[in-house]
Amino acid sequence: MDGVSDEVADGFVRVRLDLSYDGKDFSGWAKQARGQRTVQGEIEDALRTVTRSTETYELTVAGRTDAGVHARGQVAHVDLPAALWEEHREKLLRRLAGRLAHDVRIWSLEEAPAGFNARFSAIWRRYAYRVTDHPGGVDPLLRGHVLWHDWTLDMDAMNAAAEHLVGEHDFAAYCKKREGATTIRTLQELRWERRSDGILEATVKADAFCHNMVRSLVGALLFVGDGHRPVEWPGKVLAAGVRDSAVHVVRPHGLTLEEVGYPADELLAARSREARNKRSLPGSAGCC
Repeated sequence: MDGVSDEVADGFVRVRLDLSYDGKDFSGWAKQARGQRTVQGEIEDALRTVTRSTETYELTVAGRTDAGVHARGQVAHVDLPAALWEEHREKLLRRLAGRLAHDVRIWSLEEAPAGFNARFSAIWRRYAYRVTDHPGGVDPLLRGHVLWHDWTLDMDAMNAAAEHLVGEHDFAAYCKKREGATTIRTLQELRWERRSDGILEATVKADAFCHNMVRSLVGALLFVGDGHRPVEWPGKVLAAGVRDSAVHVVRPHGLTLEEVGYPADELLAARSREARNKRSLPGSAGCC
């Protein structure tokens, strides 16, 4: 089965999974050749076990998180034989809860509407990155989810710098380039708030993200917040269009995928087709 396809094969049912996980002990979402522990691998193994299947049914996810990154609102889908789904659907959620390790939870399993693709139908992903600049460090109970920055941070300066990054841009300067993949993204929201407990929380929302994009953006804005770089610097790095060695990719544990957004059911298939088109910026040179 090709879970990336919008077409569900005859005799199969596409099932949507809503899930969360603590990324600390995972080598990211995606299965890896060397057998490291991954979220995808754990769920696929558990699904195979509780349904007593001889075949592994592959998951397609909304956003592949890196090693150490958490998720509160991750979405995935899997295509299951209709007979298997019918047999197990009533008890599948509870059985998976009993089989999975405590650092990954599935909250719902529902038959997906026509045209749904967890990855390509999504219209936005929203992440949060959490930082404390408290001179005493991080609350021990939050240490796995909050970064300690050992400099006082100016939130207003960081928000002013963030304004120059919002919109549709080529984020090559803030991404780890992958062969054949575009780095053009629409950053819909990037803002900081200081919570009542003193933790600074960045909301980062975009139609999609390229590799290391959120953690690179956060790293650049922290340099502005602590006074090491001027407010204009992150925008200038973006405009340069190349990786800047001064942009620090912050540690993964402060990052959480909070939510994934989808259009109305009747627009799912159209969105999935649109998302597969490789983008270029208006006015960019085309090929001969």
